[in-house]
Amino acid sequence: MCTGKCARFVGLSLIPLSLVCIVANALLLVPNGQTTWTKDHLSLQVWLMAGFIGGGLMVLCPGISAVRAGGKGCCGAGCCGNRCRMLRSVFCSAIGLLGAIYCLSVSGTGLRIGPQCLMNGSWDYHFQDTAGSYLLNRTQWNLCVEPPDVVLWNVTLFSLLVAASCLEILLCGVQLVNASIGVLCGDCRKKQGSSQ
Repeated sequence: MCTGKCARFVGLSLIPLSLVCIVANALLLVPNGQTTWTKDHLSLQVWLMAGFIGGGLMVLCPGISAVRAGGKGCCGAGCCGNRCRMLRSVFCSAIGLLGAIYCLSVSGTGLRIGPQCLMNGSWDYHFQDTAGSYLLNRTQWNLCVEPPDVVLWNVTLFSLLVAASCLEILLCGVQLVNASIGVLCGDCRKKQGSSQ
């Protein structure tokens, strides 16, 4: 597979993953679809905006850059233009890799600690000392009185962020290697197009 075609495939995969992270983080801000608890009772991991900033915007940039690196035109013609776009994609992929790692670490921590909720008359991180074992014991999830179904909400969305950021790490790593090869060796599509 040519470096340009690979870049295009990776970019077209990263763009929807970054949008999934942005939407998941936005939904974490409104537990159970309600804004009643948004001001004072959201967990720190939600406010760190890992899905919006890390897995979202920081990965959207390399996604768009990879699609452009896989295309033709607008950054010069011929070998030099392709290598220019690939070099830009190398730097963008490194930034995207850092963003995806940030998203993975914050979302994983959010899953391990659990949500801030009202239980036994106090707002706290009641599952923090369980080291994540609450994830396997769904009967504990109902102990949170407010926000309603907050544990299910957080587990679902943080799990989605973890899965998406793992894929983003893989794809950004692939594009980092692919774009580096593209900078050093060029894109094989140019040679195939000129021989036809």
